[in-house]
Amino acid sequence: MRRITCLERADWRETAAQCGFVFHTNGGERYWDERAYYAFTLDEIERGIETPTGEIDAMCLELAGRVIGDERHLQRLKVPQAFWDLIRASWQRDDRSLYGRLDLKFDGHGPAKLLEYNADTPTSIFETAVFQWTWLEQAIERRIIPVRADQFNSIHERLIEAWKEIAAGRHVHLTGTTGNEEDAGTLAYLEDTARQAGLSTTLLDIEAIGWRDEAGGFVDLDNSDIALAFKLYPWEWMFHDAFGAKLDGAPTRWIEPPWKAVLSNKGILPLLWEMFPNHPNLLPAFFEDDPRAAELGSSYVRKPLLSREGANVTLVSGGMPLDEHAGPYGAEGFVRQALSPLPNFSGFYPVIGSWLVNHEPCGLSIREDESAITGNGSRFLPHAIL
Repeated sequence: MRRITCLERADWRETAAQCGFVFHTNGGERYWDERAYYAFTLDEIERGIETPTGEIDAMCLELAGRVIGDERHLQRLKVPQAFWDLIRASWQRDDRSLYGRLDLKFDGHGPAKLLEYNADTPTSIFETAVFQWTWLEQAIERRIIPVRADQFNSIHERLIEAWKEIAAGRHVHLTGTTGNEEDAGTLAYLEDTARQAGLSTTLLDIEAIGWRDEAGGFVDLDNSDIALAFKLYPWEWMFHDAFGAKLDGAPTRWIEPPWKAVLSNKGILPLLWEMFPNHPNLLPAFFEDDPRAAELGSSYVRKPLLSREGANVTLVSGGMPLDEHAGPYGAEGFVRQALSPLPNFSGFYPVIGSWLVNHEPCGLSIREDESAITGNGSRFLPHAIL
């Protein structure tokens, strides 16, 4: 694994505009950055990232079955009791998952380590599936990277096939916070893949979803029933929204399904460590109020059960904060995970995003930062297999 500086395409912004990649810059700062790329060997991809990703996902599914069947675990994860039946019913029906992203520490020298699982509403899929593939093709054509370079990236094709299986010809509503450029771009891309799978679709803002009182179901702006909905909106937010109390009685099936609310909770990190102690792809982790957390000593990472983009995460070394990001999360509690510093490439710290579509590992994204905590402003860099 290497970080290789390179020329950027002079016209990459124009190419981004043509692709609909409007959120390539964040607050005047680069989000997409192709002035360097990360290079991997095929063995690093296949044995170092792809195989562990499949194994971690299998462990997470086994854990989900155990947690959903045990009220003590649901309580530890602070899942509201009013939604336990909704989650259980979803699991027992085997409601299908479309996609997810594991965030991994990987440096090419040791086993990949799970940092967290973005199981419910992972973003950056468009730039992973489409724009970095466009970069690869054009960078090869322009001799920016070696002509035989490749990429671990079959996400686009896998999404189309997954839609065919999961939706089975049904109409799909896609919803989220459409006023957010990144969320709107992600929804538009996923809608496009659904249409390429032969499905009819409707895209609407989450606040535009209505409720038909007489029939008891969610409807769109045309008063049409929402039978199958993809939501780029976290389950923990839905549980607390005004219509949350109606979720259990509605016939709507959701992607991602309610059981993913379990796996998107960082409380799975200590539960995985309990269930699979000393697994090479896991880091020791404990709930903060667990006396066993003392086993980590004075160096650890403190993470809220529910948070996004590195918010309220603190790196503690020798009992002192090494780095921390502020945010609104933490009311539900925290976990502590062993401090395992990210690899340092000349002052840049990359996190590997390993993507699964229909539970199949199929792609790779990289976010890097000068901070050891990956946050909302961290840059996206492409990758290549050399």
